[in-house]
Amino acid sequence: MNALTPTVSTGPLPASRKIHKSGVLHPQIRVPMREIAVHPTAGEPPVTVYDPSGPYTDPTIETDIEKGLARLRQDWIAARGDVESYDGRHVRPGDNGFATGERLTPEFPIRNRPLRAKAGKAVTQLAYARAGIITPEMEFVAIRENLGREIVRGRLQQDGEAFGASIPDFVTPEFVRDEVARGRAIIPANINHPESEPMIIGRNFLVKINANIGNSAVTSSMAEEVEKMVWAIRWGADTVMDLSTGRN
Repeated sequence: MNALTPTVSTGPLPASRKIHKSGVLHPQIRVPMREIAVHPTAGEPPVTVYDPSGPYTDPTIETDIEKGLARLRQDWIAARGDVESYDGRHVRPGDNGFATGERLTPEFPIRNRPLRAKAGKAVTQLAYARAGIITPEMEFVAIRENLGREIVRGRLQQDGEAFGASIPDFVTPEFVRDEVARGRAIIPANINHPESEPMIIGRNFLVKINANIGNSAVTSSMAEEVEKMVWAIRWGADTVMDLSTGRN
């Protein structure tokens, strides 16, 4: 590994390829999914599954952690016209536990100006949902949740006890908006993390998995922490929580 340009694991998962599905209300969105090949003797089409692995499993994208990820939602956020940029503060020694020398991880070389809501505006998916607005994030979520269920719509069997849940055969963008507006689901989509792929958490949606990672008080590098995150999402984690015990 080159110390100046750390690298992380990339490439597709075995017998799989990354595919994308475009939006209808918002044609600019491209929702990633993983298509798994089956043995020719099965006589069945490939199986499409939910894919939270990000660009790291996309062979058409070159990943460099010193440049960061593409800002997927930047244009979606700007198009709403309710945010403004401002001068954020610089990293202070205390932010990194006053680490020095080899223990200090260099500051990220690219400095993006942070965003905030304009006066009188609310920039959450909850606020948009309650205003009746179906955002690109909501359609992205709807497509992700369906996993191609529109192909077998009307042929799905309703088995088991729902225990009060209201899960439709086909998840529409309007269903997503309504669930968020009711306060029964959330879409984590911070405007200062435009690289994140939208996902939804709620009882009427697919189960999501959270992974915990964190640096060590003994040793850890930027590349090692990114590698932990990459393997968490390669194996299906939807969200990753930082529980670091060390500095930086």
